Amino acid sequence: QVQLVESGGGLVQAGDSLRLSCAASGRPFPNYNMAWFRQAPGKEREFVAGITWTGYRTSVAATVRGRFFISRDNNKYTGYLQMNSLKAEDTAVYYCAAKMMDTDVEGASSDYPYWGQGTQVTVSS
Repeated sequence: QVQLVESGGGLVQAGDSLRLSCAASGRPFPNYNMAWFRQAPGKEREFVAGITWTGYRTSVAATVRGRFFISRDNNKYTGYLQMNSLKAEDTAVYYCAAKMMDTDVEGASSDYPYWGQGTQVTVSS
């Protein structure tokens, strides 16, 4: 089992930046891919960004590419999502997810067995 806890969400204005953190515990974090998903009210959960267990490969959804950046620090058992130039349409609950090491750095939400509780990000325009 891997336990994940997100933090760093909040209320910001359009154009601001936020950095979300995902603290992992339980099984060795370096053995797991990590991803961020988000879910806005009335919408399906969508992939935002993913990173392999080594951190060498990443993928970012086209809708946020160039503004959002994913990273991880395996020594600290923590993953990050840096969000810049936030827009109102980025408003959602953001979830951290993990799956066993896999060359597929994306995947559907159903591919990830471990999830955090989510952190709310609200961007006012």
